[in-house]
Amino acid sequence: MPLQQEHGVQHTNHKERVNVKLKNILIIFLALSSLAFASESAIFGKDLIPNILAYDKEGSLHLGKWFTLLQSTYFKPIFLGVLIGVPTVFFIHYKIIGPMIFSHDRKKIYVFSIFNRIIHTIAAIAFILIVPTGFAIVFGTTLGGGEFIRFCKDVHSIATILFVISVIPMLMMWFKDMLPTSDDIKWMMILGGYLNKRKDPIPAGRFNAGQKMWFYICTFGGIVMIITGAIMFFQDFKIEFIASLGLTQIDLLRASAIIHNILGFAVAALFMTHIYMSVFAIKGAIHSIISGYKEEEEVEILHSTFYKELKKDKKL
Repeated sequence: MPLQQEHGVQHTNHKERVNVKLKNILIIFLALSSLAFASESAIFGKDLIPNILAYDKEGSLHLGKWFTLLQSTYFKPIFLGVLIGVPTVFFIHYKIIGPMIFSHDRKKIYVFSIFNRIIHTIAAIAFILIVPTGFAIVFGTTLGGGEFIRFCKDVHSIATILFVISVIPMLMMWFKDMLPTSDDIKWMMILGGYLNKRKDPIPAGRFNAGQKMWFYICTFGGIVMIITGAIMFFQDFKIEFIASLGLTQIDLLRASAIIHNILGFAVAALFMTHIYMSVFAIKGAIHSIISGYKEEEEVEILHSTFYKELKKDKKL
């Protein structure tokens, strides 16, 4: 064999031996990392056996049969009912009652500050991404799974970060105006006046009872969904407080899934309601959260208590 060729063979063999060594080092590193992770793991580490032994015993939540029943029998039909039923009801309302149309010739009332609008926009983008991808995840097996559903899960998780950014500012800037009043009962009794075509003054402050319902589900319910969603996303972790309660990790995950889904029904239904009311049921209403101004007649009719307060304080 020529010397140059022999040298090439030796170089190749040396390179292969180096690659084998690197692979072995990588395997050992991953194995040690896995052992280190397992030592802190709530599912695969030293807590594995206690979790198994404690599951469904006295002190546990006994969620196995309930989780299986709800997940296999009830959750999908309820979500399907929300997905089809809510838009159908609004379509019928739009065809029979039609949208409310208010004059654009009177004054415009400044209702939403630039800060209000920025935070609302961030939250709106979050929900526009969260709700459809949430439905996709629920019906993942029906849609065939695969890359599309994995993509939806990633978008769902990233959009949640946007909601995390907006939820506390929303609580701070609107909580006072969202406190219940006697007007809310009156509003509920007439369903906000949306079942007739008359322009009767509706008892409501800056926000009506329907908007308040959405606010509480969106913020407080949303915070619970962030927590339960994070628990399901990360899955394998250990919180000493949770462990001190004797709650198994599998019970925690199942409880989180049940709560997340139940709140999901309300969030999806009220989000679609919010979209319908702001885009279709009241002509031009969506512009108020863009410009910050509402038409005077719209405030006078749909938020009559707030309008009277503005007149009394000479803020028109």
